[in-house]
Amino acid sequence: MEGRPPTLDELLAGATRRVFHLEMRDHYEGSPAYATWLAGEPIDYAAAYGSWHALVRPVVARGVDFRRARVVSEPVSRYVRFEHHVTPHANVAAGERVRWLPRGRASKVRLPGNDFWLVDDVVLFSLFSGDGARVGTVVGDAEALSLTVESFEAVWALGIDHAEYHPD
Repeated sequence: MEGRPPTLDELLAGATRRVFHLEMRDHYEGSPAYATWLAGEPIDYAAAYGSWHALVRPVVARGVDFRRARVVSEPVSRYVRFEHHVTPHANVAAGERVRWLPRGRASKVRLPGNDFWLVDDVVLFSLFSGDGARVGTVVGDAEALSLTVESFEAVWALGIDHAEYHPD
């Protein structure tokens, strides 16, 4: 792993305590399932998310706390409506716990400038272009670790469990 940031897959393979993922964008590029959903066609969830399940389930089976939180604008974008629709099949079925925080309720939360994955004590910031295309990853330092734990836990505490969140 020296010389390049660790990949998420590498970090998940060794996770022992926690995996937190904070998403704060209203659109992400590159999901074939999104195009299928937009076309009104049925999504083949096994094909679309089977590799994610294969990656996440062993982590959860080891007792790792695997949580995802999404800060979303309301009314929600079409993409967030899609995310909400697939979450039971893509994330919850893999063993993730998911909460949603309407952006209007997040005003007093210190948030980093980018989405992130926190795996045990390693922070990976995800960098995106303005139209939602992923453009890179940056590894956070000790200060970033403190901020990401604080911000994730604050969003989680204010968030609404997936089963209870119903976007308008």
